[in-house]
Amino acid sequence: MDLPTMKLADRTDRIQPFQVMQILARAKTLAEQGRSVIGLYVGEPDFGTPQAIIEAGQAALANGHTGYTPATGLPPLRAAIAERYRRWHGVEVAPERILVTPGGSSALLLAFAASIDSGRDVLLPEPGYPCNRNFLEVIGAQSISVPLAEQGLRLSLPHLETAVTQNAQGLLLASPCNPTGQVLTLDEWQQAADFAQRHDLALFADEIYHGLTFTDELPPSALNVTDDVWVTQSFSKFYGMTGWRLGWLVVPTYAIEAAERLAQNLYLSAPSMAQHAALAAFEPAVEAECFARRDALRARRDYLAPQLEALGLPLLAQPDGAFYLYADMSAYGDDAVAWCDRLLEETGVAITPGIDFGGATQKNAVRIAYTAEVSVLEEAVDRLAGFIGRR
Repeated sequence: MDLPTMKLADRTDRIQPFQVMQILARAKTLAEQGRSVIGLYVGEPDFGTPQAIIEAGQAALANGHTGYTPATGLPPLRAAIAERYRRWHGVEVAPERILVTPGGSSALLLAFAASIDSGRDVLLPEPGYPCNRNFLEVIGAQSISVPLAEQGLRLSLPHLETAVTQNAQGLLLASPCNPTGQVLTLDEWQQAADFAQRHDLALFADEIYHGLTFTDELPPSALNVTDDVWVTQSFSKFYGMTGWRLGWLVVPTYAIEAAERLAQNLYLSAPSMAQHAALAAFEPAVEAECFARRDALRARRDYLAPQLEALGLPLLAQPDGAFYLYADMSAYGDDAVAWCDRLLEETGVAITPGIDFGGATQKNAVRIAYTAEVSVLEEAVDRLAGFIGRR
């Protein structure tokens, strides 16, 4: 008897594969074959979780903290997050506006689900994080790619004005940005907030790399210019908790009840053990440890950026945060995907082609994550120089 044909939802055809995951799989295969692979492709810090957070997680397990928590998160954790906004940014955020989520991705999906209707448009400046447009596909909305300024890939208000439609309902900005490392200034956040208000758009701020910034002072949050914003955050990057799957969402006051209702239905609660562990993240010694890691990332950036420039791979944007360099490889061809494939196969150096991130530069850009010790980066540069010399 023939088995019935199973039909997938049409949206699955519109969800594009994540190129970096394919690179990860190939790099893993090469490593299993005994090849020496230097992975500079995945957006994951190499430092690991601070020991104090690990011990707090172990204590949570030992003390039986394995059940559901409130859908909005543990009250002490929400209060600690609110206090961080006061210390870091000088803004008062009521803990009631903070929802603890299973990772930063869940925070953004929750924000979209709460504020964007099916069939509506959301403006996404690109290059940017590729999953954002796919989240919109999941809720039945559309993304509109907005080019950044040609020089420096900074936010362009004229490009936003050109791209906005009558059907638009939202604008998402990231600071620091993946893949460019760009950090928005207070003036740029103010321009974005004014633009969103002028066009009646929900404003979304992806701030998951906050803390990992290299300017003299901590950069502004969108909350420094407006309370009418949905801010997504994560414990993954600054606190090195990628596998714990924990983030948070700051919502406008009017959205508190609706967001909680959606959270109850979408995921019940964030992992209890991870929430208890994260309370240790706000201890002064742990925060100091994380800032020391930030300083190590700055040293890596300061080493690698001029090396790439010298190899004919100029940076497309000023990287003031996160742990990425976004470089132009057009001196060596017009197909970054094929170039990255050859680089991996011939040298074992794995980086990400720009096609993942969209925008006008996607065919000739590469993203390099400096999530390795300087000694490893030096070896990667040597291999890259040899590869370029053979072309």
